[in-house]
Amino acid sequence: MKLLIKGGTLINPDHKKIFSADVLIIDQKIAALDHNLEIDGAVVYDVGGKLVLPGLIDLHAHLREPGFEDSETIATGTMAAAKGGFTSLACMPNTNPVADNSSVIAYILYKACQEGKVNVFPIGAITAGSKGEQLAEMADLKEAGAVAFSDDGRCVSNAAVMYRAMQYARMINMPVIDHCEDTRLSAQGAMHEGYYSTLLGLKGIPAAAEEVIVARDLVLAGETGCRLHIAHVSTAGSVQLIRQAKTRGLKVTAEATPHHFTLTDREVTGYDTGTKVNPPLRTLEDVNAVRQGLRDGTIDVIATDHAPHAQEKKEVEYDNAPFGISGLETAVGLVWTELVNTEILSPLEAVEKMTINPARILGISKGLLAEGADADLTVIDPARTEIVDPAKFVSKGRNTPFAGRTLAGVPVLTIVGGKIAFEYAG
Repeated sequence: MKLLIKGGTLINPDHKKIFSADVLIIDQKIAALDHNLEIDGAVVYDVGGKLVLPGLIDLHAHLREPGFEDSETIATGTMAAAKGGFTSLACMPNTNPVADNSSVIAYILYKACQEGKVNVFPIGAITAGSKGEQLAEMADLKEAGAVAFSDDGRCVSNAAVMYRAMQYARMINMPVIDHCEDTRLSAQGAMHEGYYSTLLGLKGIPAAAEEVIVARDLVLAGETGCRLHIAHVSTAGSVQLIRQAKTRGLKVTAEATPHHFTLTDREVTGYDTGTKVNPPLRTLEDVNAVRQGLRDGTIDVIATDHAPHAQEKKEVEYDNAPFGISGLETAVGLVWTELVNTEILSPLEAVEKMTINPARILGISKGLLAEGADADLTVIDPARTEIVDPAKFVSKGRNTPFAGRTLAGVPVLTIVGGKIAFEYAG
């Protein structure tokens, strides 16, 4: 199979270059990058005026399968990823059963091979059952295909357990992805603790609930030499702690989500459960600090934390609703609208944070735009706008606080392994 992508502007974050060229794909690889390519038998896509990127990578997503197929499946989640411009995603282990053993990892990989629209890289649990008590068989998880370890959604509260986990992860050269939440501080909280939680009569989650675990685990990472990745950074204090750790040479990276660099806790005033997320939406000061962290490189990655829920689970009182936002289908538009078009990030910097940086953290050979690389490409139209309509989501999760918002720069073509995974029909 031959595909010829003609007339686009290529963004190559690996070499920090933006240039015009055609892209020839033969079978599953990029065969050539050159001007005025003409190949007999190739299917031609004219992408003049559009940007051609290495396939986007979401380092932090929830596919819910096995166990919670009413909210998402590997099939529907990867379709949402393809529509959102992602060619690869790493899925979190908070399934049922928890991905704390090689059998569950093997199941996820099998289902992804059979039904997935994009590349799926499973993340294994740090502890058995994600209960925070006993380490999972981390070497077995790696051998089965896990690319990182996390108890995402549940903080490893016991510092001694986390210390041992980091030691072991360091021994087998694997990253630990850290959900930072002191559950004694956040217990039963529904939103950020501050003015609006008081106004709305909702129990708040203080910024300190995140920051004390960030501080603790940066110390442990320094002691162990473990590669530590801080998930969904939401507070100004966390950004500053990570920035200081990087100046000391710690092997720490961090991610931010579109909702944390876009929305504040004021959005909760309508009691829309689509705004309920963990960590919660914070203050304008926190949003600006996250944006500055993205700008200066303190935060390395933009990830969705895609957390879909069946509609009936969110249609309850705010206190009783589960945390989570369905983020795969709005992420690129939010990045372009909120960060690139406002010149917080250049197009090259934004693409780095969604391709080569997550690939390096996970140790996968993705995020490349070069001859011989896997033929995973994302094409976006920076001039195209789209109004967010959850009814048109292909994810089972329609839980979003962005309904009705106009976004620019959304994906029009997603190619995975040399095959069209999504094409905009408008």
